[in-house]
Amino acid sequence: MTFPADLVALAKATAAKHNLDPALVCSVVEQESFPPWNPWSMRAEPAFDARYVQALHKTPTEEWARSISWGLMQLMGECAREHGYTGYLPELCEPATGLEWGCVHLAAKLASAGGDISKGLEMWNGGANPTYASEVLARLKNYQ
Repeated sequence: MTFPADLVALAKATAAKHNLDPALVCSVVEQESFPPWNPWSMRAEPAFDARYVQALHKTPTEEWARSISWGLMQLMGECAREHGYTGYLPELCEPATGLEWGCVHLAAKLASAGGDISKGLEMWNGGANPTYASEVLARLKNYQ
């Protein structure tokens, strides 16, 4: 499968800026966006909304925007806000913005996991898919 070279290069550069393995970030992008490497990917996450966002008592628009996963890395709007993102959440579909904040979040998950990549990936995924880490790690070969 061929992926857009400009987006792969941007993902690798952004990963390096955050001291992340560029192949790992590219593998997360391939796993998360649908179809792979579609920067306009977005998905509503009603269970995430019910569990984490509703209690914040935001406006309905902000609540739903925080409960959507956006862009190449499918970063949850709430996760971007937790890391200090103050922009318009749909801008996370802009590749540079989404990759920047996605890498911030991924780096935080890996740090919380003590550098254990599989555990960090499981934390990124929120435990929704028990084979998530192995699926992402199987994609590394596409970017090395």
